[in-house]
Amino acid sequence: MTGQLKCISPIDGSVFATRDTLSRDEAFAVAERARAAQAAWAARPLKERIDLVLAGVAAVGAMNDEVVPELAHMMGRPVRYGGEFRGFDERASYMAQIAESSLADMEVGEDATFKRYIKRVPHGVVFVVAPWNYPYMTAINTVAPALIAGNTVVLKHATQTLLVGERMAKAFHSAGVPEDVFINVFLDHDTTNDLIAGRAFNFVNFTGSVGGGKAMERAAAGTFTGVGLELGGKDPGYVMEDADLDAAVDTLVDAAMFNSGQCCCGIERIYVHESLYDAFMEKAVAVVKGYKLGNPMDSDTTIGPMANVRFATEVRAQIAEAVEAGAVAHIPTMEGDDGAAYLTPQILTNVTHDMRVMREESFGPVVGIMKVSSDAEAIALMNDSDYGLTVSLWTQDVERAQTVGDQLETGTVFLNRADYLDPGLCWTGCKDTGRGGGLSVIGYHNLTRPKSYHLKKVTK
Repeated sequence: MTGQLKCISPIDGSVFATRDTLSRDEAFAVAERARAAQAAWAARPLKERIDLVLAGVAAVGAMNDEVVPELAHMMGRPVRYGGEFRGFDERASYMAQIAESSLADMEVGEDATFKRYIKRVPHGVVFVVAPWNYPYMTAINTVAPALIAGNTVVLKHATQTLLVGERMAKAFHSAGVPEDVFINVFLDHDTTNDLIAGRAFNFVNFTGSVGGGKAMERAAAGTFTGVGLELGGKDPGYVMEDADLDAAVDTLVDAAMFNSGQCCCGIERIYVHESLYDAFMEKAVAVVKGYKLGNPMDSDTTIGPMANVRFATEVRAQIAEAVEAGAVAHIPTMEGDDGAAYLTPQILTNVTHDMRVMREESFGPVVGIMKVSSDAEAIALMNDSDYGLTVSLWTQDVERAQTVGDQLETGTVFLNRADYLDPGLCWTGCKDTGRGGGLSVIGYHNLTRPKSYHLKKVTK
């Protein structure tokens, strides 16, 4: 018996798309198809796999005029921002560029008697569970290197962006990637758990909530299936006394509010040195007051609705609790705020770490700002979190930033920038943000396993 997934558009609450889920038997049959196709795919020359993946990426790009409004309907990002293809293409292209060196044999030694080396071999079937907030870019982080490395891929997207996986699979198939090598699926939670627990996959990559990550680990318990997790975040920014103030304001506010705050590495709390605090606040409030909240299909809209009413309800609750506890809200309710998915972006001061808005992931357009007097105080506050994805430091002193960064519990340290994935660097986190890592050479290492060869030569 199958169910049905419904994508509810945040624009007006209407049902934008529906898809039937696979039954348990159908889902296991799909996984078996992927497993049966994997050996032949891995046997193809590396260059052929690279070329096919890049052709698939280009085919997605050719759909961009359809993709951009479709994303606006599904998750509310304004059409003025043009979709995700630039980052999608950048990440896939970089992983293609480094594939040969990343997957090359590690030569240990050879003499007249022995030849020793370590190969990187594909896991087999990789299951990618992708989120809705950046549905194309987050998916390609794993899909491209997994396929290039010789794995087959089964992709499951979040219901909020129901059509993304279908589009990606269609594009890749049109470019020549075999249908059983890259398969999009529609699954409910129970069937997903059954597949993982039933060893249908050799590796699982999940991007989503902490609760979702725990469910993935529980399903995989005892199967010895590798699980990579990129979960929540509460990323801080720290503005030191010698920072470029205008650049810090523009970047950190944008990192807090872009995509209605629904960014994995969005800035959710900011600590500003007391000497710059008043000026920072004045400029930050002016920036946010200049936003236009409205229908994402309108080219004048700069901030659209949150992807779902329940997400906006949680952010409103965090803001209300903070204000009741003494926080000060600086942005008046905007005309477009409907009390549902359309939410006024907010800046809060007089906040403390006793408030949920400074401790729990908000994943919405709200940021708390605190005054600090020293690096030591800022470091203690930045580390006072269950999460560790990125941190954004602002100073003209690179060595100082490195010294501060070395003391922070985080996956990435940014200096004078924020909210960006460099595909040459490992995308990783610590604490409740998860484990593992994508992109870079380490991304390839996580999507393959080492296989050692110790070959004794026959000599007479």
